[in-house]
Amino acid sequence: MPIPTETSKVRIDKWLWAARFFKTRSLATEAVGGGKVHLNQQRTKAAKEVHVGDELIIRTGYVKRTVIVLALSKQRRPAKEAVLLYEETLESIQSREKEATLRRDAAASHQMNTGRPNKKERRLIHQFVRNKPNE
Repeated sequence: MPIPTETSKVRIDKWLWAARFFKTRSLATEAVGGGKVHLNQQRTKAAKEVHVGDELIIRTGYVKRTVIVLALSKQRRPAKEAVLLYEETLESIQSREKEATLRRDAAASHQMNTGRPNKKERRLIHQFVRNKPNE
């Protein structure tokens, strides 16, 4: 699979859109302006140029990714080609998977405690309340 078109200058918002981190370029611009994207450990502006080898920290929702820029592209290409523009660091992959399992476990435990008590549980609650010692 060929690497997408090589260029020498690409704005960070355009690169994020081309690499398919954001659905629209305006969303990419908002994210950069809102401090969700850091270039080489520093907050940046949407017009800043990205170069091969730069490190980007990108936050989308609960997900935080650290990626290294491998290639530049001004055009939005298919997802198979967009993946060739960057490489996610090993630490980023591990922390993202760890956080996903924590969120999944928290959601599963929350679902178990929802809903009204059934008839048996109500009887136990009433029994507990009636047999409570006087204070």
